[in-house]
Formats: sequence, structure tokens, C-alpha cells
Amino acid sequence: MKQLQRREEIAPDLKWRLEDIYPSDQEWEQDLAKLKASKQSVLDVRGTLTSGENLLRALQIQDEIGLLADRVIAYSHMRKDEDNTNSRYQAHAAQAMAVAVELSAARSFFLPEILALDPDQVKGWIQETPGLQVYAHYLENILRLQPHTLPAEQEELLAAAGEMAQAPGNIFRMFNNADLKFPEVKNDHGEVVELTHGRYGQLLESQQREVRKGAFDALYATYASWKNTLGATFVASAKKELYFARARKYRSSLEAALYEDNVAPEVYTNLVSSIHDHLPLLHRYVRLRKKLLGLEELHMYDLYVPMVADQDMEIPRQEAVGMVQTGLHHLGAQYLSDLDKSFTDGWIDWLENRGKTSGAYSWGTYGVHPYVLLNYQETLNDVFTLAHELGHAMHTFYSDKNQEFVNAGYTIFVAEVASTLNEALLMDDLLRKTKDPKKRAYLLNHFLEQYRGTVFRQTMFAEFEMIVHGKIGEGESLTSEVLSEIYYDLNKKYYGEDIVVDEAIAMEWARIPHFYRPFYVYKYATGFSAAISLSQQILKEGEPAVQRYLEFLGGGGSDYPINLLQKAGVDMSRPEPIVQAMGLFDELLGELEQLAATEL
Repeated sequence: MKQLQRREEIAPDLKWRLEDIYPSDQEWEQDLAKLKASKQSVLDVRGTLTSGENLLRALQIQDEIGLLADRVIAYSHMRKDEDNTNSRYQAHAAQAMAVAVELSAARSFFLPEILALDPDQVKGWIQETPGLQVYAHYLENILRLQPHTLPAEQEELLAAAGEMAQAPGNIFRMFNNADLKFPEVKNDHGEVVELTHGRYGQLLESQQREVRKGAFDALYATYASWKNTLGATFVASAKKELYFARARKYRSSLEAALYEDNVAPEVYTNLVSSIHDHLPLLHRYVRLRKKLLGLEELHMYDLYVPMVADQDMEIPRQEAVGMVQTGLHHLGAQYLSDLDKSFTDGWIDWLENRGKTSGAYSWGTYGVHPYVLLNYQETLNDVFTLAHELGHAMHTFYSDKNQEFVNAGYTIFVAEVASTLNEALLMDDLLRKTKDPKKRAYLLNHFLEQYRGTVFRQTMFAEFEMIVHGKIGEGESLTSEVLSEIYYDLNKKYYGEDIVVDEAIAMEWARIPHFYRPFYVYKYATGFSAAISLSQQILKEGEPAVQRYLEFLGGGGSDYPINLLQKAGVDMSRPEPIVQAMGLFDELLGELEQLAATEL
């Protein structure tokens, strides 16, 4: 077995260049000390927000500290991620976060003081004070919260309850990640292994059906044995959301959760109803999966095994770079020129090494450049991961280039748009070039699985949340049995008649961490749909659509996410983008059905 390389054995041109943030650890340590010392300058502006000039000074101090904190945290965490066994960088990352938490506590007065100001007076200051205009959206967004902000004493009471309110989520995380133990199961080689969260996903992709079933049954039997505890924990979390929503004068937990992004509840309900209208497509997909796997009965544990044989395509790094560059050529010469910087200027950490953080991510550092962590293994999936993470990186690059620090950060609602759009354009390019039926089927299967996991599955999660929080809002008493019944019925509705909806799946709600951050998962489905719609516009319209899209990338957080997407050509307050995304799913599914009938 080939041994993993040590960090120092990786060639310099295959590593990211964190020296662009800090040339050495000594410079980082100096900035960490500077960050610690900045606490006093935060405290000095307390109680001074009495004029436009004073407000501007406070905001500029906040930005200076925020920029410094971003760099200190990014450098230390990415150094740690290079090799998690390095105790020096473990300590650095912990130090950076400790200082950030301390500063966050020190500036807790800032928002209440702004909210206590007269909105008309603040608008006047913005017009009259040179330099304050850049903070107009930031301030407007804070002042939106005034109708949902309580008198100071009541705010203090809610803030004091904050740590206690985190209890259900903290209890679930400790239970799920530390205390919960699964039984032993058999793997592909007939070996008895302990089932873990990580192994579960691998075992569900096994070509051996008894391995998949064994893992599935063992996992859900374990959760079912704790159903009352898990039900009580989840309901407590939902009741906590309702309490804070009502305390702040929102009509529902849903409205309270979406208010932060200035998103109307109709965006959420449009998504659910639009996907309901297109569930026959998912039912067709399930029928095709059953056919391609050659099964008399399709079960829930058969949903993750590849339904098209893996095409062993080894794709060297430079070939992957060429594939991504070619796949994204629709985005124009300037985009490609800027994209090339990622390959030549130390943005990407390419290879796996001992102790390196697994998976992939992109991390933005304002005023430097974005970074991308990969563990490239020369598979087609890795090529799509490269395109995906570079989508995030280019979004950050253009946001930072076009916006001041205060407006550069974009919200989660739009975060997956650029990454998914890159994958969609790459997929379109590969499908145009690939004639071999088996390779085409493999590509189609890859994309359709993304749809199933990101649009259909996340919308089902979103609907489950909507039903549960709605019932709690109406004062209904919910038990684990009721939660399981709701979840089981949704699975039957979404997956249709051509699959055996195993009773065990009714407990799946109990293992989803996102449910403790309610009304979050819908953003995956809306972001994916927006990206598909934009990619289709780019492919059909060309330059005008590209320019709208690049302006969206450069918009960062300078406006509300719905407005930014509307300017790009996608109105997520209406069902059309979801309908358009479903149209492409229909088209790709039709081709795979045809290949299944004639070539596979």
C-alpha cells in the first residue's frame, strides 16, 4: 500500500501560498498581539454614536479589527489544516478563535446602540457624512431589525438566555458525535467493522446489497432505540425557536429564520409547492434506478449505490485544469484570465498528505486572494470538486475586488450559486464532447444524483421542518412517533410507488444535524435552482447573461440576496427558476432513460 506523503514531501507548486497572508509565523504572532490589544479601541467607542462622524469612526474601527481578525484566523486555521497533527498550529488556531470570541463579547454593545438610534436621523447622517455612504446597506440591514428589537432590559434577558437556549443543539451534537455507538457490520470484504457516521455513507454505496442493508438496518435501529430522547431534544429545539420568534414579534419561526436574509416566507413555500408539482420526475428517476440496478424491489438503502458502472477515468491534475478552463469558457476571457491566477499564484493546495484536513473547501481572505483546499485523487468527481470550489473562490475574488470590506461578504443564500453554476457549465461541456454511451450515462447519473440530493432531498427536509414547526406553533404536542409518521409519509410522497419505503427510514429525522439550525437546508435547493437557471441563460443568451452574472459575483453582500439574484436574471421570489431547473432534470433524465433502453 502506498504511504501518504508527509507535508514537507509535497512539491511547493502543489501547495497553497499562505505566505501571501503572512510571510512567516512571526508576522502572524505580531498581528495576533495587535488583535488582542484592539479590544480597548472597541470599548472606547461605546456610548459615542451621537453623530455621523462618530458612527463612521466606530464602523471604520470595527472594519479594521474585522479585517485583522479574518487574516489571523484564516492563516492559523489553514496552517492547521495542512497537518492537523502539528501541535504548533493547533495552538495558533485555538488562540485566534479565543481572541475573536473575546472581541465579539466586547463589541456586543454595538448593535443595540445602532438600533436605539432614530432611523431617519441615521439616514440623514448617511447623506451628510462623507465616507458613511459605503455603510448604507449595512446600516439599513441593521435598522430593519428595529420592529423586532425589544427594550434594553428585555434584550439583556434574551441575551442572558442565549447560552441556555443552545442546550438542545449542544446535547444533540454531543450525543450524536461522542456518546452514540453503532453496532458492528460487515463491509465489502466480509470483514466485521464498527459502523460509524463516516463508514455509513461508504457502505450505502457498496455493490453488495446485503452490505447496504446491514448498514441501513443497524444505523436506524440504533437511532430508534433512543427515539424518545431524540424526539424530546428536537421538540425542545423547535419550541426554543418559537419562543424567541414570538418574543421578537415575528408571526412564526419560519418568518424569524428568513428575516435575516430579508427573504419572504413565500420563497420557501414556493420551493416546496414547485417541487410537489415536479415529483413525477423523481418517481421516474426512481423507476429508472430500479431498472438499471436490475432489482425486483428497490429499497431506501438502494438509493446511493451508483446505478451506472463507474468509468475508471484517471484524470491527471493538468488535464483537470484544462477541463475546467474549457468547461468555463462561456464566462469570457476576463473570467478565464482571472481564473488562471488560481493555478499559478498559490491559491490551491492540491494533494493529500498525512494529517491534512479531508474533503475540500474555499476560504476567502480579503485583500489577499482566496484559497482552495483539495485532496485531488484524479477522479472525475475530483474534477467537479475543483470546478465547484473555484466557483466559490471566484465569487470571493470578484466580491473582494469590487466591494469594500463591509460589503464583501455574501450570504449563505447565494453562496452555492457560483459553485453549482461552474459544475453545470462543466457538465454541459463534457456532455457535448462525450459520445461513448457508457461515459455519457455515467455523467448523466452524476448530475441527476446531485439534483436528487440537493433539490429533492433538501426540499423534503425543508417541508418536514415547515410541518413540524407549524404544528408546534399551533400548540400541538409532538412525540417521536408523530415526528416519525410525518417523516415516513413525506418519503412515500417524494419517492413514489416504485420503491419500498422501509419503516426504518421514519427515524432519519433523528440524525440530521441541520434540523437544529432550522429553515437552513432550503437554501441548498434554491441556490442549486438559481445556478441552473443562470447557467442555462449563459448557454442560450451568451454575453448579456455573462455580464449580469459577473455583476452578481462582484456584488458580494452589497444588497439583499434576492435583489442580487434578480439583477443577475433570476427571481427566486417566483417559481420560474425552480421550474427551469426541473426542465433540465427532465431533459437529462429522458436521455438516460433512452440510453438505458438501447445502450446499457
